Amino acid sequence: MKLKGRIIYKGIAQGEALVTSMGISFYGGVDPETGVIVERGHELEGQTIAGKVLVFPTGKGSTVGSYTLYRLKHGGKAPAAIVNAECETITAVGCIIAEIPCVDQIDIEHFKSGSHIIVDGEKGSVEIKTNQIEKQISV
Repeated sequence: MKLKGRIIYKGIAQGEALVTSMGISFYGGVDPETGVIVERGHELEGQTIAGKVLVFPTGKGSTVGSYTLYRLKHGGKAPAAIVNAECETITAVGCIIAEIPCVDQIDIEHFKSGSHIIVDGEKGSVEIKTNQIEKQISV
């Protein structure tokens, strides 16, 4: 399945999806040294975002979250790419300064953790690979 969205930061990345229906605060919600979600009660608490295609509705929290994404990238613990329903300023700036491919305006209900995702920030598309069978829909 291939979905079309809005380009936040260009670049192409792929990997295992880590999906949540909850917003993410990178400042205070993610350990910048390990890439592990530490926000108490978050459905991804205890899981690492490092190297994953991180799929979540929108960011939240302090503007320091942008710098946290930058710090995660330079420490090798950042997500490979980010997919949002609506990318707010904190996540957008973080992706830009950390050079993390990001696409938003995507219906994230199609995604499941563990699936293989290809994010094409050059074309603004996100592709979900399912058992080597590719389906395409227009959104």
